[in-house]
Amino acid sequence: MGLFDRIKEKLGLGDTSNEAQKPSGTTPTTSASTSSEQGATLGNQPSATSNATLAPGQDLNARPAGLSQVDVAAKLDGMAASHAETLNWRTSIVDLMKLLGMDSSLESRRELAVELGCPAEKMSDSAQMNMWLHREVLKRVAEHGGTVPPELLH
Repeated sequence: MGLFDRIKEKLGLGDTSNEAQKPSGTTPTTSASTSSEQGATLGNQPSATSNATLAPGQDLNARPAGLSQVDVAAKLDGMAASHAETLNWRTSIVDLMKLLGMDSSLESRRELAVELGCPAEKMSDSAQMNMWLHREVLKRVAEHGGTVPPELLH
C-alpha cells in the first residue's frame, strides 16, 4: 500500500483498491439533500463549499459515483482539536501527516512526492516540495471522495 493510499484510508475515503477508483460512468450526485444526508450519515455537517452551491462544470470536488464523500476539513479539524500538539494541517504537509499518525520525516515526504509525481525541480528544494505536496495531496483527496475547501486546492 502506497503512502497516499494510507492517507485515503485514514480519512475514510472508500475502498483504496485501484478498481474502486475507476469512474463508473455515472454522473456524480450533487443535490443538496444527498450531501446533507451523507454528512449526517458521517456525523459531519455539510461543508460551506457543498457541491450544491456550485454551477455545473465548476465542481471542484467532483468524484466518481460509488465513492464515499468525506468532509475532510471537518474531519481533520476534529482530529486537530483533540491532538496533543497544535497542528496546522491546512498549510503544512508535515502537520497533516502528523495529524493522520503518519511518519512526516523528510524521507517519508520525499517518498510520497515521488509516488505522486512531484517535478524534479521541486524535489531539490524541500520547501517547494512541501508546498507542492500539500496542494497535491489535498487535490487528490478531493478527486477520491473528499470534500476539500476550494481555497486549499489552488
